[in-house]
Amino acid sequence: MPSATVQIASTLEGMYSRDELANGFRQLGVSPGDTIMLHASVRAVGVIAGGPDQIHLALKQVLTEEGTLMMYASCPEFCDEVGRGRLTIEQEREILEKLPPFDPLTARSQRENGTLVEFFRTYPDSRVNQHVARFVVWGKQAPYLLSKQPWNYAFGVGSLLDRFLELNGKILLLGCDHDTVTFLHYAEHVADIPGKRVARFRVPVEEGGMRVWRDMEEFDTSDRGAHPNWPDRFFSYLVDGYLAACNNRGARVGNAETHLFFASGLLDYALPCMRAVAADARAATQLDLSSGKT
Repeated sequence: MPSATVQIASTLEGMYSRDELANGFRQLGVSPGDTIMLHASVRAVGVIAGGPDQIHLALKQVLTEEGTLMMYASCPEFCDEVGRGRLTIEQEREILEKLPPFDPLTARSQRENGTLVEFFRTYPDSRVNQHVARFVVWGKQAPYLLSKQPWNYAFGVGSLLDRFLELNGKILLLGCDHDTVTFLHYAEHVADIPGKRVARFRVPVEEGGMRVWRDMEEFDTSDRGAHPNWPDRFFSYLVDGYLAACNNRGARVGNAETHLFFASGLLDYALPCMRAVAADARAATQLDLSSGKT
């Protein structure tokens, strides 16, 4: 068996510092003053000297105090499940009885969104919006991005994502699954297509010192998709198609394959694809992912 010293040396091979990650982000195209929405896999980056916080600290180093960084945190398990129809009556009854009210300042991030967002959420100077569709934001544009939030259809017009688009925001994919791009829920919400699924559910909030179950609705952001014609992993097809259309090959930051692009470009690509697939499910198999056309 290898000695402990050999095992440690093997682990340290390819360790990345904050400065090395920052240089990688610069070479990719992140600039001072940018507004960035980050999706990240800590594991994909590799061994990081100082731990996962160095990822968002490296980005902040590049963005400077003129820039803005945001991630999607959402809410803990079961907070937005009652009424969706995915649980049994008994399961919903237990949740209604036992689940505490959602506290956006202290509730953990949804585990499916990765570990980095929770590191980012709990770091000094991070701020969140008062909603189960919760984003974590740091930087110059944080007050504007968090300034208001519609209770229903929280990913659409008037939402934080709407203002992110207005700020010419960029999406940064750091070694993550391309099916997880939250901004595409904005495209689903604003897409002018018939037959979109509406999810109606209840969430526990505190009002006047009491727990209240408040009604909420949105175009379905669950794995079912906002439209019955959406194929499995539709978001990944849209993202990869857009990257191909732009000849955006990305680069490595640490060990992670990484891509940076404008949210507005992805929206322009995704909307006609969504319209085509909504009109005819067969169009999903005919999408030309190199051009954004059918």
